[in-house]
Amino acid sequence: MIKKIVEDSSSIWTQGTGQYPEVVLSSRIRLARNLAQFPFPLQQTETSSNGVLERVAQAIAKDKSLGFYRLEEIPELQRMVLMEKHLISPEHVQNPENKGLVINKDGSISIMVNEEDHLRIQCFESGLELERLWEKANSLDDQLEESLDYAFDEKYGYLTCCPTNLGTGMRVSVMMHLPALVLTKQAERILSQLSKVGIAVRGIFGEGTETLGNLYQLSNQLTLGQSEKDILLNISEMSKKLVDQELTARNYLLQNAGLKIEDKAKRALGILTNAKIISSREALSLISDLRLGQTLNLIDKIDLRLINELFLLCQPAFLQVLNGSVMDPEERDIKRAEMFKEKLI
Repeated sequence: MIKKIVEDSSSIWTQGTGQYPEVVLSSRIRLARNLAQFPFPLQQTETSSNGVLERVAQAIAKDKSLGFYRLEEIPELQRMVLMEKHLISPEHVQNPENKGLVINKDGSISIMVNEEDHLRIQCFESGLELERLWEKANSLDDQLEESLDYAFDEKYGYLTCCPTNLGTGMRVSVMMHLPALVLTKQAERILSQLSKVGIAVRGIFGEGTETLGNLYQLSNQLTLGQSEKDILLNISEMSKKLVDQELTARNYLLQNAGLKIEDKAKRALGILTNAKIISSREALSLISDLRLGQTLNLIDKIDLRLINELFLLCQPAFLQVLNGSVMDPEERDIKRAEMFKEKLI
């Protein structure tokens, strides 16, 4: 199952389906849970962490749609691709000892075991689909709780390693492409205001990562003192407002600078299909320009799903999987340019 997921050029967040696919790539719900009978991960021993792995493996054993893996048994390059697909965290890649992964066949469910918490239950959907996503995440959580005894307090809710995850333990994230707000110089002002309503804005790979390709992740900052319904409603409303602002900005650009945006998109296509060497940073910027042109109908015959897949295909680890061997940075830049020709011509 892992090999197939790693080698598949698509993922849930590249499908181009769901609500507002021209702006929203994907939605994610993550639930932080800990097992009551084991020390939290920061105080774990090898024995206790293996105990958690065994209990989780037993809990999902009857569900044939889920597979369980010890991370140290997954090659590092494959772990890096799983991170590029947002299925595991950088911590899981770099320190795989006594850690695990539960995953389903299409990667729409991923459970990190012994990360910051014993369980990080993640469910994904393409586009803005928070209600359906919550139904899936809640059902999976209930299924696990039938076999696992969660650490829970009547006052503080689910107990977690980080205080910001107390309460529901739920993080709702929405991955958005906001090139028009950046080009019209509204992005910094609008996104900075979101913190006032309890929403954090992060880069493409989450907390502490850089914003590249005009891709932004929105998520709730706190989980204590709010119900799951409150969190979902807040993220949904703010995401829809941001979608409206982005689409308004795109319409403004089309009406007032349409030729320049068309030129920008077609220059991006020209570079992507003719360059001999392309860095990952340059690639993400060019894909962003191409995607904006496509959603404004300024680029012909390029499917939105393919453009979304390019965000994944150009990543360092995935390129090496495509090549079948480890490559140095310059070799990756050459392979990246070859890949774009293959996909776009």
